Amino acid sequence: MQTLEKNFKNIINDIKNKIDNTKSEIFQNANKSLLNLYFYIGKTLVENSKYGNNFISNMSIELKLLYPDMKGFSVRNLKNMRKYYLVCSKNEKVQKASALIPWSHNILIFDKVKSDDERLWYINQTAINGWGYYDLNDEIKYNAYFRQNRNNKPNNFNQTLPDVQSKMANEIMKDPYIFDITTLGKYYKEKELENAMVDKIKMTLLELGNGFSFVGNQYRLVIDNEDYFIDLLFYHIKLHCYVVIELKNTKFKPEYAGKMNFYLSAVDDILAKNYKNSPIFYK
Repeated sequence: MQTLEKNFKNIINDIKNKIDNTKSEIFQNANKSLLNLYFYIGKTLVENSKYGNNFISNMSIELKLLYPDMKGFSVRNLKNMRKYYLVCSKNEKVQKASALIPWSHNILIFDKVKSDDERLWYINQTAINGWGYYDLNDEIKYNAYFRQNRNNKPNNFNQTLPDVQSKMANEIMKDPYIFDITTLGKYYKEKELENAMVDKIKMTLLELGNGFSFVGNQYRLVIDNEDYFIDLLFYHIKLHCYVVIELKNTKFKPEYAGKMNFYLSAVDDILAKNYKNSPIFYK
């Protein structure tokens, strides 16, 4: 009976995975076809730009009359198609990548990001992280591309991690991290910052980046019959490591590093000892 139940669950799980993959394929194919249409319309608008803005207005009216059940033929969106063509006709990589994300996300990126390298990065990160429209807008607003790709991010990863994990950890790290927690006043206690980050854990995880999983706040460790509490503890599912975050609202003091090293050793001994190759790094 247990074997039957286990096999049934496995069968259902396999079907679920197939359905999810199929849904993703349907979206990608449909999205690619839609963007190809918009590219063609944009190309037509550029080639007939000599007729002025009335050409776009008249096309909008005609297309709405021909296809009353279809959306997307407003004057504004036709201008977006023209912009889409002008960008993608100059960079095939951008056009190919654009099929990974919805139309509204593409237009947001094309409106607010000017270099093709940055556009490609935001498109790919949106696809990887599943950013919603407003999430993407915030990432652009706070310049996630620069913060995640700057070359002088301070860390000790190359001394403490294997080469592969060191490279990955450095790539996912941002400097600085920006947590837009408007409930905090000008002067706040560390505990208030911690509570605000936990209350808005989705925003916190979004800012930390893809792969972070929240383990807990004020995470209790018992060492030599004494209780110690880590402010925030995360696990990174790609790096296969715990991430310890200690919050301070004062200038750095040497004793902070000593306390952090103590927490790292404790987490390594207590939590990570059952996992091979599970290093720990900190913020």
